[in-house]
Amino acid sequence: MTECTSLQFVSPFAFEAMQKVDVVRLASLSDPELRLLLPCLVRMALCAPADQSQSWAQDKKLILRLLSGVEAVNSIVALLSVDFHALEQDASKEQQLRHKLGGGSGESILVSQLQHGLTLEFEHSDSPRRLRLVLSELLAIMNKVSESNGEFFFKSSELFESPVYLEEAADVLCILQAELPSLLPIVDVAEALLHVRNGAWFLCLLVANVPDSFNEVCRGLIKNGERQDEESLGGRRRTDALRFLCKMNPSQALKVRGMVVEECHLPGLGVALTLDHTKNEASEDGVSDLVCFVSGLLLGTNAKVRTWFGTFIRNGQQRKRETSSSVLWQMRRQLLLELMGILPTVRSTRIVEEADVELEPNVSVYSGLKEEHVVKASALLRLYCALMGIAGLKPTEEEAEQLLQLMTSRPPATPAGVRFVSLSFCMLLAFSTLVSTPEQEQLMVVWLSWMIKEEAYFESTSGVSASFGEMLLLVAMYFHSNQLSAIIDLVCSTLGMKIVIKPSSLSRMKTIFTQEIFTEQVVTAHAVRVPVTSNLSANITGFLPIHCIYQLLRSRSFTKHKVSIKDWIYRQLCETSTPLHPQLLPLIDVYINSILTPASKSNPEATNQPVTEQEILNVFQGVIGGDNIHLHQRFSITAQLLVLYYVLSYEEALLANTKTLAAMQRKPKSYSSSLMDQIPIKFLIRQAQGLQQELGGLHSALLRLLATNYPHLCIVDDWICEEEITGTDALLRRMLLTNNAKNHSPKQLQEAFSAVPVSYTQVMQILEHLTLLSASELIPYAEVLTSNMNQLLNSGVPRRILQTVNKLWMVLNTVMPRRLWVMTVNALQPSIKFVRQQKYTQNDLMIDPLIVLRCDQRVHRCPPLMDITLHMLNGYLLASKAYLNAHLKETAEQDRPSQNNTIGLVGQTDAPEVTREELKNALLAAQGYPCELLPLTVAGIPSMHICLDFIPELIAQPELEKQIFAIQLLSHLCIQYALPKSLSVARLAVNVMGTLLTVLTQAKRYAFFMPTLPSLISFCRAFPPLYEDIMSLLIQIGQVCASDVATQTRDIDPIITRLQQIKEKPSGWSGICKDPYFKNGSRDTGSMDPDVQLCHCIESTIIEIINMSVGGI
Repeated sequence: MTECTSLQFVSPFAFEAMQKVDVVRLASLSDPELRLLLPCLVRMALCAPADQSQSWAQDKKLILRLLSGVEAVNSIVALLSVDFHALEQDASKEQQLRHKLGGGSGESILVSQLQHGLTLEFEHSDSPRRLRLVLSELLAIMNKVSESNGEFFFKSSELFESPVYLEEAADVLCILQAELPSLLPIVDVAEALLHVRNGAWFLCLLVANVPDSFNEVCRGLIKNGERQDEESLGGRRRTDALRFLCKMNPSQALKVRGMVVEECHLPGLGVALTLDHTKNEASEDGVSDLVCFVSGLLLGTNAKVRTWFGTFIRNGQQRKRETSSSVLWQMRRQLLLELMGILPTVRSTRIVEEADVELEPNVSVYSGLKEEHVVKASALLRLYCALMGIAGLKPTEEEAEQLLQLMTSRPPATPAGVRFVSLSFCMLLAFSTLVSTPEQEQLMVVWLSWMIKEEAYFESTSGVSASFGEMLLLVAMYFHSNQLSAIIDLVCSTLGMKIVIKPSSLSRMKTIFTQEIFTEQVVTAHAVRVPVTSNLSANITGFLPIHCIYQLLRSRSFTKHKVSIKDWIYRQLCETSTPLHPQLLPLIDVYINSILTPASKSNPEATNQPVTEQEILNVFQGVIGGDNIHLHQRFSITAQLLVLYYVLSYEEALLANTKTLAAMQRKPKSYSSSLMDQIPIKFLIRQAQGLQQELGGLHSALLRLLATNYPHLCIVDDWICEEEITGTDALLRRMLLTNNAKNHSPKQLQEAFSAVPVSYTQVMQILEHLTLLSASELIPYAEVLTSNMNQLLNSGVPRRILQTVNKLWMVLNTVMPRRLWVMTVNALQPSIKFVRQQKYTQNDLMIDPLIVLRCDQRVHRCPPLMDITLHMLNGYLLASKAYLNAHLKETAEQDRPSQNNTIGLVGQTDAPEVTREELKNALLAAQGYPCELLPLTVAGIPSMHICLDFIPELIAQPELEKQIFAIQLLSHLCIQYALPKSLSVARLAVNVMGTLLTVLTQAKRYAFFMPTLPSLISFCRAFPPLYEDIMSLLIQIGQVCASDVATQTRDIDPIITRLQQIKEKPSGWSGICKDPYFKNGSRDTGSMDPDVQLCHCIESTIIEIINMSVGGI
């Protein structure tokens, strides 16, 4: 509002005095300043106050004394003497009349027909008529505003334009609003004043005389304002009016600016108020309020505000009129001045060659940024990035030149300097159009070369781990692999804003990086020399060497250029801590892939080297020698878990890629079983379980690998036991723990076991105290406890000692299961094996799990130790299954290898209906076990029926013992499961026995038929249709035996004759078994001839079958 520039406004000093009713300050005002505040002061002096205190009475006297010498007071007093009630009624009638006749009607109740112009009428009128004239004019404007539907109009009014009567008109306006507030709401009056000349001046006077209404008026004007104020005349007038108000009350300017942002109206006003506030700031080195305000709008989380202000920037650039009156122009000019104010003052205009710099290292042509300006420079760079990337600002040539000068300046080696260089580099990538001339491009190349040379110095001096050197390296790798989208993501992440970057705009930068600065060979050679990040964790943000190595591994750059990266990765894994950095697991995975998979088919040897076994063992120093965690550990638990993850993942990947590697005729080295035995896997997994939040996905990844490759370490019963051990019981144990329990050493426990045959008291006391210790504290006692288990098998050992040993063993099983199992199996071997000093290894037990059952026979009669044996058996069966599956994957040429006895049975795991319990039964049956256990196992194990599937295969084995075991097992299965399938297998067994009769020698015939003939009785009992076949088989066996002894003096014919008679007339022999002669076997059995004994056994078998059939059993 340029028309108001010559008018005197209320000063901030006078407005503050009015707000606080500071009479002393008011008395110090000049007459022109006091003249503007007379309406309010006169009303204060004449109206009855609500404050009846003595202090206000004194202040009122001072106000009266202040007004006594002012001539204009009399006219205001006359205005206050009018009957405002009647005036309000006439105004209401006129409002109603306007509604009926329309806004354009010239009829007025307040004012009769005017004979002269409005100005002359005002001059000649008395006070009541003056009130009516102003009120009528004001109501007409207000009515037109309400009917305009937001469209701005300018109302020409002599009353508000004549410079002679402005003060008198302002007095009338203030009195009317004060006396008729319901008819003239101050916000509506303020809105109407925007449409007349000098409206801002009238508005300021109105608010100054009612100072409490300042916030209400400002909020109302902003709420009714335009979204883009510089686009229209009304918006600009509203913005100017509010700026005048804020100049009058500068303490509320920032609050008004907050209203602007809250309503997303009048963006130019927000910038203008910020500019006014910035000019009044005393600080020069810090970040200005303008930078903070605009950055907050564009980089804040409110998308609505961001879009609103971005539209303001774009629209401002589209207008052809870009003069100093534009708020956007003023903002850009102020930002440019701030940018130029922090630029290095001494800087050569020529482009310096690298050779010149090297000749004079102590003389820098480039003067660096001052340390106190670095933070401000970073804030300015981010602001310009937001203006250009989000708001679409197109920089002028001057702005682009100054920005490039700032970006290529050299800050001090501080954390803020590192941040500034990273921002500058990313801004160059994001807005490559800032570099337009060859001179500017050369300036940029020199600056990038300086970054490479100074990176190590910056990192060592500033103490920042994530330096800009890693970012340079990472960008170079992305350029080489043409991952432009990854560069864009990197730039946006560093700048902290999402901006649109076209990949085509990076073409020139790609050429500079890949051909002039960073060739691929230089990148790989430089990456290996980059030191690892000390104590790498998720708390260290930014771009680190690990990001660069990861990308180079993905692109196979190390193998292409034959650069060894194994040592760097190993050192980085050892330098880790919690919380786990998210890039570590992907790094390990891609490293394993680079070991197993060549970079190209033409060069199958182009792979990385795996970590050596000795390096792996070094990481676990302190926990592998007896699993004692109390020893000093050189490496953190994070490093140990990562190395464990590497080893398990490597072995799994090696098995998964067996066929591919075989086709390429490559066989990478697998880690030995002795190495795996020395790694305390279960202990580490248990440690990881308590650190799941800090380890991210490492714990779940380890569990997946264990479930696949080490299922015996994932037994559900063990997990349940661990929960019991780590629950509330642990707290109770700590409460009950005494110093005596801590003082018992393994040596004392050994001495107590040595005295076991004499006294059990000391052993019992020590074992009870040991139950109060945690699992890790029990580890030193494991060897003593297991080595003395054999002594506990003697008779007379108290059951309580056995149960306590069982309890301690189960606790130790949660932290060191594999080593504990080996020690326990060797300790429970029969005494004969102890004499031979036969020690089994972990590998022996995985290949043959039944070694566990070949223990001292007394273990089977000791339930606590038998429970331990069964637990180990279950674990080794799972381990054997995994071992055999892995062995098949390594050696098989086809997906389904040929099955033999034991391996074929384990291979049946492919069938979905076969359970683990059934596999265990099948494996045990295939190996064989004492026949005395057959009645117990067949009756007590529900899944024994699965053995019917492999008995034909077992009968076909060449070993006579397995054939005998198969027929004996089948006889019990037929009684338990009298099914058609059992009948067919039994018939097969009878046929096989008949076939074997013709091929076996005399000794083998006796060894085979003596234990199997009783099984024929069970076949007949289960399946009577087999009676004929079995009787024929028995007669044939007898005839073969008789033929072998025909040449001897002994007469066997009577026996054969009886057998024939029994077969032809079985009813006559039905009660023969009751004869003591047969029952006790007191016939002629003095002969030890095998055939004679076999014939007597055949006779007894036939009689049993006859009695069973005749008796209806």
